[in-house]
Amino acid sequence: MASASVMNTYARLPVAFVSGAGARLTDEDGQSYLDALSGIAVCGLGHAHPVVAEAIAEQARTLIHTSNLYRVPLQEQLAERLCALTGMKQAFFGNSGAEANEAAIKLARLYGHRKGVTNPTIVVMEGAFHGRTMATLTATGNRKVQAGFEPLVPGFVRAPFGDLAAVESIAEHQSNVVAVFVEPIQGEGGIVVPPADYLPGLRALCDAKGWLLMLDEVQSGAGRTGRLFAHEHAGILPDVLTTAKGIANGFPIGAALTGGAAHEVLGPGTHGSTFGGNPLACAAALATLSVLTNGDTLPRVAALGDRMQSRFKQALAGDNRVREVRGHGLMLGIELAEAPERFVERALEARLLLNVTQGKVIRLLPPFILTDAEADHIVDQVVELIRS
Repeated sequence: MASASVMNTYARLPVAFVSGAGARLTDEDGQSYLDALSGIAVCGLGHAHPVVAEAIAEQARTLIHTSNLYRVPLQEQLAERLCALTGMKQAFFGNSGAEANEAAIKLARLYGHRKGVTNPTIVVMEGAFHGRTMATLTATGNRKVQAGFEPLVPGFVRAPFGDLAAVESIAEHQSNVVAVFVEPIQGEGGIVVPPADYLPGLRALCDAKGWLLMLDEVQSGAGRTGRLFAHEHAGILPDVLTTAKGIANGFPIGAALTGGAAHEVLGPGTHGSTFGGNPLACAAALATLSVLTNGDTLPRVAALGDRMQSRFKQALAGDNRVREVRGHGLMLGIELAEAPERFVERALEARLLLNVTQGKVIRLLPPFILTDAEADHIVDQVVELIRS
């Protein structure tokens, strides 16, 4: 039974895990579960990865925190590494995806004001999820999570996700837009993959209008799609790139990377974070990046994703309970025709961890270190649950 002392902000499942190794978690009763959710796209390298665990342990024995009043050499190393990998120029570090996205929103507003825009506005998308702070909650395109928290933050205009013409129409009718903020693939929105020309079209439009293109890669980044960041598949470079979740394999850290027109917009006194980019978090992120970029990991993610998606499509072809199987790499969604009954609970009873988003999209975000047998087991078990 959950403790009454913990605020009841989650509808928690009746299980508590005490240890993990690779793609498996063990509960208080010694039962083993196959993890097809990775802590919601966080533990991409699996649980208790030896390289990351050793880096955290060693750094914890050396120095955990000093604050951003001083230079933090590991933060500098991480910033340089991320910029080298992405083509961006600078990094601001916080503790979560919401904080990284909050930094992006603040940066866009400051950018607009410096251009003389009195009420700078950011284009965001229907179905988006950017976080639960007041600004990121407003940017999120889900009325359910906004309800009860009004008044929301002004300065946003919304367009359908994947609809470039809708954003072009906004450009024709609104003069105070300063940025577009979008996920390359919507995660909480149901693993929605936009048309191939969508991100390049947004990049061209932002260039033409002098807007910032800001990409939220909190869920789609850190190798999840088979590239380090999902926008790489589109061959474009954003002005702001946010990341968190899997970038340190479970240790809290978030980053807003800047380049292009967003370079050096934020300066001393414009933003900050007490814990952001402390030595322990940066050591974890550097270790995670060393594994993600070792040459074998990302191709394995792409291969596993293709294997699982192909097997799902083959097994579920012609099943009128299924509308679509979609995704990229190990970011997979199965949209059902109707909301499934107790699907997550039934999966838990089968010792499989997953979730359902948008009411009827089975979301799979498994760790990258799955064996072929584990990947096949996830497919077989999910298909069986759909049919039962």
